[in-house]
Amino acid sequence: MNFFNSEFIKSAASERDFIADGLPQIVFSGRSNVGKSSVINRLLGRKNFARVASRPGKTAHVNYFLIDKTAYFTDLPGYGYAKVSESEKKRWARLMESYFGTEGLITLGVMIVDSRHKPTADDILMSNWFKSTGCPLIVVANKADKLKKSEIAPNLERIRLTLGLEQGIPVILFSAEKGTGREELIAEIERHLGQ
Repeated sequence: MNFFNSEFIKSAASERDFIADGLPQIVFSGRSNVGKSSVINRLLGRKNFARVASRPGKTAHVNYFLIDKTAYFTDLPGYGYAKVSESEKKRWARLMESYFGTEGLITLGVMIVDSRHKPTADDILMSNWFKSTGCPLIVVANKADKLKKSEIAPNLERIRLTLGLEQGIPVILFSAEKGTGREELIAEIERHLGQ
């Protein structure tokens, strides 16, 4: 699959806008300031393809990118941003409940966490949502360029324990800034797509 051949398809604001055309969907999720758009941009070799918001919490829709006409990167709205209004939080929760509740949408989950910190309650909730679908999951520990070497192993273990991940679920050390982990993540995505 050529990750450089990508196009933006649409933004879905409600359940009726979700794409369900049978193509595999690699679903990206993460907290508002975790660098989710930057990870997607790094994978696709593009600078501002998945728009990097000037302020966290700006992606309020489910965004679809078609990759090499064979699969979607589905970008879920960022979560856990304190300055979002209560009504916006409720709208987000409804959108996510209907997304995760619609069978057959998720082929593979890619959950992005901050490698420097213990996953939050919101991260735990999101990982449980992915687990509830029964789909395979990859956890990407972003911002690795900000870690000391001595912090890497204990931080990855803390992420695994906090999220209650089974041994088979990969936790990939990643830096959207430097490109660390890109090849490993692409290999995992392709493995799950049977490529």
